[in-house]
Amino acid sequence: MTNNILLVFRNPCLMPALVGWASAQIIKVLLNLILLRKLDVTRFVGAGGMPSAHSAFVTALAASMGLNYGFDSAYFALSAAMATVVMYDAAGVRRAAGRQAAKINKIIKHLMEKSADYQDTEKQLRELLGHTPLEVVAGALLGMIISLLWVL
Repeated sequence: MTNNILLVFRNPCLMPALVGWASAQIIKVLLNLILLRKLDVTRFVGAGGMPSAHSAFVTALAASMGLNYGFDSAYFALSAAMATVVMYDAAGVRRAAGRQAAKINKIIKHLMEKSADYQDTEKQLRELLGHTPLEVVAGALLGMIISLLWVL
């Protein structure tokens, strides 16, 4: 049983995807450190930011499927379709939800400042949920590069 679990770490498609995700998350922490001069390790597991870890993961998976099984295989077709949906969602629906959360937080803050009667004890809504198109493209490029390097 233990040997079967360890085989996951030899999977030629899953490992580049996991390395792509981890690389994107590490880059987020480092960019935060360099640009904001603040070490925020929560960026390692948080959503949103540059580059998109979701995009890096699914693109590395799709590219690895194509490189290992052929770009005309059903494996590549399925993983490419999934990658397209994930990246569209990251730059579309999740980004819109983050923008809505920012507006709602602003409205609640304004209400609390203007009215002594209104008090909100809930935590603020998370605003960094999705990605800009540039963040998605950067994550996708990172995933492709990692898959190519993995094969070499």
